[in-house]
Amino acid sequence: MRKLKMGMIGGGKNAFIGAVHRIAANMDGLIELHCGAFSSNPDLSLESGKELGLPKDKCYESYAQMIETEAKLPSEERMDFVSIVTPNHAHFAPAMLALENGFHVVLDKPMTLTLAEAKLLEQKVKETGLYLCVTHTYSGYPMVKQARNMVAENQFGAIRKIMVEYPQGWLSTPFENEGNKQAAWRTDPSKSGISGCMGDIGTHAAHLAEYISGLKITQLCADINTVVANRRLDDDGNVLLKFDNGANGILVASQIAAGEENSLKIKIYGEKGGLEWHQMEPNTLIVKWLNAPAQVYRTGNGYVSPIAAFNTRVPSGHPEGYMEAFGNLYKNFALTLQSKQEGKEPTTSMLDFPNVVDGVRGMAFIENVISSGKSSQKWTDFLSC
Repeated sequence: MRKLKMGMIGGGKNAFIGAVHRIAANMDGLIELHCGAFSSNPDLSLESGKELGLPKDKCYESYAQMIETEAKLPSEERMDFVSIVTPNHAHFAPAMLALENGFHVVLDKPMTLTLAEAKLLEQKVKETGLYLCVTHTYSGYPMVKQARNMVAENQFGAIRKIMVEYPQGWLSTPFENEGNKQAAWRTDPSKSGISGCMGDIGTHAAHLAEYISGLKITQLCADINTVVANRRLDDDGNVLLKFDNGANGILVASQIAAGEENSLKIKIYGEKGGLEWHQMEPNTLIVKWLNAPAQVYRTGNGYVSPIAAFNTRVPSGHPEGYMEAFGNLYKNFALTLQSKQEGKEPTTSMLDFPNVVDGVRGMAFIENVISSGKSSQKWTDFLSC
């Protein structure tokens, strides 16, 4: 099979996440950067494409020009999918245009600016039969997949309790007023949407809880805070959760936890035992039993599940981190598209990437959390349709 051709929207010069996407997409030799509209500034887009080594005719001034031009080319000459790495407010329009023109999509999270937009994308994916991957990166770690597999095999019995937290400290001061581009758009309602912290990292925590447990949030009760003076969006919050099997949970997300880096962690407890995983020590999964000593599972060993092994690249003791987890999303997405091109059904392992349904649930989480935070009612139903 030839490499898949990727078109990129956003991610030009001085953009953090664009380089991450390009490295992740290139990691397994399945994808090549084919073209791009790298900035809303046409000159910067062309300059960025030139620096990335693209031919002049593959450096576009706008995403609309790129999608419409590529769609007119013969199938063997045009891009196969679009990767959209822009701020939240610039997700929906290019994603919809790409789907309308027959292109698969990789899209940063949260999927859109509003739940209504997310549902429109979901409808378009169903109409077209195309694939859409949402980059909930943390589901790509091998030990996260090991945890999910152990829960699915009922090794812990019925799940009773889920505790997930995501503390960061980088917005402990009004960083957005100091010229930091990443902080500026994430705290701007016109670009980020109705939520700051919960939209940026709370969605990751919620997705991880549902992904590993296999459960769905059905109710929540949220305490949402804006701690830094004059900030326009939330920077901290606590959420009580109820799941569809009767389990309860706690989700904490904060960007004003001074001194914290990227300390996502999750604990899940069932009738017979539980598990614990920390993003900053990602190769380790701690498994705890009711009447037996705790166990430590490590990435790359022969005892891990086939799905964990499928998402591992190097032998045990060689750390695999954020880039590799990101790469697993692209790898599985690419293998799925290649199977589709060959007229074959993708395997379960190939389809193991966050999809448009996860994206809709992420937007539903944001809107339900903010609504609950404004309400005096203790519990609110989790509405996604």
